[in-house]
Amino acid sequence: MSRPAPLSRSVAALASMELRLALRRGENLLVMILIPVAVLVFFSGSGIIPLAGGHAVDFLLPGSMALAIIATSLVNLGIATSYDRSYGVLKRLGGSPLPRGGLVAAKLIAVLAIEIVQVALLFATAALVLGWSPTAGSSAATAFALVVLGVVLGTPAFAGLGLLLAGRLRAEATLALANGLFLAFLMLGGIVLPLDHLPSWLATLAGLLPANALADVFRAALGSSAANLPADLANLAVWGGVTAGLAARTFRWE
Repeated sequence: MSRPAPLSRSVAALASMELRLALRRGENLLVMILIPVAVLVFFSGSGIIPLAGGHAVDFLLPGSMALAIIATSLVNLGIATSYDRSYGVLKRLGGSPLPRGGLVAAKLIAVLAIEIVQVALLFATAALVLGWSPTAGSSAATAFALVVLGVVLGTPAFAGLGLLLAGRLRAEATLALANGLFLAFLMLGGIVLPLDHLPSWLATLAGLLPANALADVFRAALGSSAANLPADLANLAVWGGVTAGLAARTFRWE
């Protein structure tokens, strides 16, 4: 009598499949890979970013890293999961020996793998194309630790939001809303426009968004700004806890 594969092997196999499926979708690659790089290159060379001093790339690289996390955790994961649910894929997987927690773990592993590639590509683009170099300040170990912490806290914040949409709405509604949120975070999340250039009421609202907190954590890591790290990390932790908790409570698998 055959026995189910170990949980770790099953999760790894499904994560590998999730990665292959994500890379086969041209629209996913556009959102996840090309748009963050295009935002970095275009706005760094356009001269339209209103900065008091320094180079635009110093502000835009951390913002583009945050945008990459949003694209993968919210847009890609949310839309792909909503269509898996719509087509009955999740229902079939739910009947497999792999527990639901394993399904979620596999999806998150695939998301993190893509994010590592995205961040590496953005660093390479900034350094080789735009002439960026780290700002003198914190040590490389501290910078690396903060980048990792930002990814670890930022991914659940946006993945939870994506799964919250995917688990309650029709696939078409999730597609529209996830892309709408992506644009809203791009414009209001401190990614391409400093918050102090927004109207005061809008800047206050934007300061509560996880996009701004994530971009600020990355800016602190790279030495381009003195962010309020405790507040930003707490912001991401709260968003992650609330959205992931709501997604877990309300998610419908079919």
